[in-house]
Amino acid sequence: MNHRELKKALRVEALARRDGLEPQWRIEASISMARAADRLATTPGMVVSGFWPMRSEVDVRPLMAALADRGVRLCLPAIIDKQTIVFRELKRGGEMIDMGFGTWGPGPDAPELTPELMLVPLAAFDARGHRIGYGAGYYDRAIERMQANGHTPRLVAIAFDCQEVDEVPEQPHDVQLGEILTESGLRAFPQPLGA
Repeated sequence: MNHRELKKALRVEALARRDGLEPQWRIEASISMARAADRLATTPGMVVSGFWPMRSEVDVRPLMAALADRGVRLCLPAIIDKQTIVFRELKRGGEMIDMGFGTWGPGPDAPELTPELMLVPLAAFDARGHRIGYGAGYYDRAIERMQANGHTPRLVAIAFDCQEVDEVPEQPHDVQLGEILTESGLRAFPQPLGA
């Protein structure tokens, strides 16, 4: 099995486990994750990107609300084309538009921001901090673009424990995560030498 086929198989298995979680339990776990807002060590005015949950994902809206109460500036991804996402500021009462895939985001009049802290969705992850996304590569390209422009955002993955797999096959373009927040709490991943 090549990298792509193995990632696809791991994605399908992890998502099936996530989909099998009781909806009420997912809601309670998502709410409990908001208590980690203080552990994320944000400062007023810091730009934090979240995401609109789709299907059985962790609902990060309670966490984003807790971060907003601490004075951060929130943004959400906006799909520009089949290759690109940007991050637009999320403000109470601001226009929200359908971004596809069952997600919503700020409209084109919202300012584009560069996140300092990114809450990163995923399908699966391993204990080394490697992730499997949904297959479109939006986040990998967005992070790569930010890094090329001199920005290195702090990356905190958001998932349920059941999405962990033994090992994600890595490729040179894959972005390694720094931390993950699950219902078990916030944990850091070991960083490679020279990182």
